[in-house]
Amino acid sequence: MTAPSREESGGTKPHAFSSPEIEAVYRAIRSRRDMRHFLPDPVAPEILTRLLEAAHCAPSVGYMQPWRFIRVADRNLRTRLQELVEAERLATAEALGERGAEFMRLKVEGIREAGEILVVSLMPGREQFVFGRRTLPEMDLASVACGIQNLWLAARAEGLGMGWVSLFDPEALRALLGIPDGGHPVAILCLGHVEQFYDAPMLEQEGWDQRRTLDDLVFQDAWGRHHRD
Repeated sequence: MTAPSREESGGTKPHAFSSPEIEAVYRAIRSRRDMRHFLPDPVAPEILTRLLEAAHCAPSVGYMQPWRFIRVADRNLRTRLQELVEAERLATAEALGERGAEFMRLKVEGIREAGEILVVSLMPGREQFVFGRRTLPEMDLASVACGIQNLWLAARAEGLGMGWVSLFDPEALRALLGIPDGGHPVAILCLGHVEQFYDAPMLEQEGWDQRRTLDDLVFQDAWGRHHRD
């Protein structure tokens, strides 16, 4: 499936951005990478604020805004975060069986190097929000993921790299950071300056997997029925 050009899809629309603005949005999407290699340079406070504001502009089911951000500035605390990630990295390698050694060769985080570390958590008390969650309670997590993606794309536009680390025991991280009962950490975000962005996703470059074709992932009217059938 090939996306139509702006001309093929009807040209300029009354609510569309300008052509350079549209291209900038798609450029950020295409060139965003899950970064693991960082420079130690600090992130300017005003840029960090803009990125967090971008995250806070994300959609959320029932407008519950379930995201909470913890900025980890203490170096000793960073070390303890990295230790949690390393423990889970070893457990993941064991669970992967024959691919374990291959996995251990991958760089999976930049906690010690990145200019900023943010832990993103679901807030406690989410059960009181029913709108949009009665049959899909996991929509709170989907909402937080939208916030993280907003931050990720804004960071790329600002020339900063970001990596989403999910290798940790949520309960251990919750206890380490004093997150209240019912809260649930879902991400350690490494954010900062980079020497360069990867030409392609790192796991693709390392041969871990390949991007599927869009034709294999888009169905029409029923599961498994492609538009070409």
